[in-house]
Amino acid sequence: MSSRCLLLLAIFLSTQPTGQSGEEGPAVPALMVFGDSLVDVGNNNYIFTIAKANFPPYGRDFKDHVATGRFCNGKLLIDFIAEKVGFNGSPLAYLSPEASGQNLLLGANFASAASGYNDHGTLIKAISVSQQLKYFKDYQAKLAVVAGSSHARSIISGSLYIICAGSCDFVYNYYINPFLDTNQTAEQFSDRLVGMFNNSVTQLYEMGARRIGVFSLPPFGCFPMAITLYGHGRSGCVSRLNNDAQYYNMKLKAAVDSLSKKYHDLKIVVLDMYAPLYNLATSPVSQGFTE
Repeated sequence: MSSRCLLLLAIFLSTQPTGQSGEEGPAVPALMVFGDSLVDVGNNNYIFTIAKANFPPYGRDFKDHVATGRFCNGKLLIDFIAEKVGFNGSPLAYLSPEASGQNLLLGANFASAASGYNDHGTLIKAISVSQQLKYFKDYQAKLAVVAGSSHARSIISGSLYIICAGSCDFVYNYYINPFLDTNQTAEQFSDRLVGMFNNSVTQLYEMGARRIGVFSLPPFGCFPMAITLYGHGRSGCVSRLNNDAQYYNMKLKAAVDSLSKKYHDLKIVVLDMYAPLYNLATSPVSQGFTE
């Protein structure tokens, strides 16, 4: 995770008194996670989809070299965030059998690889963000049984909520769905997605969320798949796709600013993923990577 994101997260949390210090325990009572493969810790293991990562070589550098369903050889972004705020790692995948009883007190991870804001857009079966929010509502009912209604409300209002979605709406939807591509521009599609994001945050707020960190889109024009499909034989990042990501990020920032003004007790920040990943993709040596 970039130092910039960690700094923003630290400042964000430092403005929120929890009655706990870093030495006494986590900075927040629980962590709630929504999004796609960048934060999915295994929910796709339990649904019918081709988007799975519960087999080698995934997980080869993870604890005990186990492929948990993370789309990574080791830890994911959300694992580092969880450790930063005082947990041992991401909360459990909500669909896993272990996500029950006392384990619910630490939060839940609802993310699903290949998912997005658009319910019906992706050609890969995944748990859309809207369905993830429905699971969160179910989680709240289960949490109330385990913790009691009063304590459950305290956990919900004090938790840190992470949203990391939108990339798959472009990569697995807009760019490969000819109907969408011929009927709306990338800017129009971005505007629709930001509207869906706005609705998602509003729902979270109405369900009790008060601290939300939302990740910007990465430079998906630098994804290997994007370069292969849209790079016209060149090896560099695809500028057109990165421009789409930057436009979306601009609109996302405006939406977050608007939400902050609308809900005065909502603390919400955009965590920039674009700049550090773009620098990593285009200047790896300056970031400490060599072949």
